[in-house]
Amino acid sequence: MPNRRSRSTQSGSPGITDDHIMELMSKLQALLPDHRTRSSKRLSADEVLQDSCSYIRRLHQQVDGLSERLARLLAMSGMNDAEVAVVRRLLHM
Repeated sequence: MPNRRSRSTQSGSPGITDDHIMELMSKLQALLPDHRTRSSKRLSADEVLQDSCSYIRRLHQQVDGLSERLARLLAMSGMNDAEVAVVRRLLHM
């Protein structure tokens, strides 16, 4: 049975090793707010990816909610279209 670390060179993509994947998964886990505050419990790659997808979905929902709220506030502000466009451009920087 071949060494798992040599798998990447066998598949023709040198540079990505199992160690590198594990390091990236560890970094990804550290970015998840629920896991930063917990102990240093090591999650499986499957758990990290599922949690990452859930977190990204929550972020998208928050962005959608904030965008709707901003649209309502801008509509109520009495700004003209040019001023609204400037505010939107500033927010997308």
